[in-house]
Amino acid sequence: MRQRVDYSLYLVTDRALCGGHGVVQTVREAVAGGVTVVQLREKSLDTRTFVETARAVRAELAPLGVPLLINDRVDVALACGADGVHLGQTDMPYETARALLGRDAIIGLSVETMAHVHEAKRLDVDYLGISPVFATSTKADTAPPWGLEGVRRIRLATHHLLVGIGGIGAGNAADVLLAGADGVAVVSALCGQPDVRLAAAALRRTVDGK
Repeated sequence: MRQRVDYSLYLVTDRALCGGHGVVQTVREAVAGGVTVVQLREKSLDTRTFVETARAVRAELAPLGVPLLINDRVDVALACGADGVHLGQTDMPYETARALLGRDAIIGLSVETMAHVHEAKRLDVDYLGISPVFATSTKADTAPPWGLEGVRRIRLATHHLLVGIGGIGAGNAADVLLAGADGVAVVSALCGQPDVRLAAAALRRTVDGK
């Protein structure tokens, strides 16, 4: 049976930004501060190091019941026993990923246009990643930002859970949720922060409306 997931505060890792903390320590502190889902995003690691890192992160998350998703790489997800993957529009097709991972795996899909949103209606994806909500410097190959109005339009167009990503931090996370997202994904708002746990706790309070 596919697990129910709280997508409210979603960490996407960035090895370069994590700096001295490192990816595993950043994940550990972020979850302690209130992150509920972790996506491991590694664009430049060799496969062996990627799998080793994923296994180390999974060892941190599994006892806590926090899902681990792997960006793009279905093979790495299978190798480390991750809970699922997040796919972009040019990654492995959803149907192929579902066939390889099985019916219980979590699969998220980025949507960059309204055509992507409508196309996803026929797919049993677990959530749509609205990418990017705002302009961001942590990912170079992004589509034009959706903005808050774009989030509202997507909310009206689909029944899928929605996670906003791109340029989101403590100052605008509440706006993204009010526009219709079910969760916010953050990168630089946590990766590389002097105190990752404190930064995550501040975001947690924002997401919870406290």
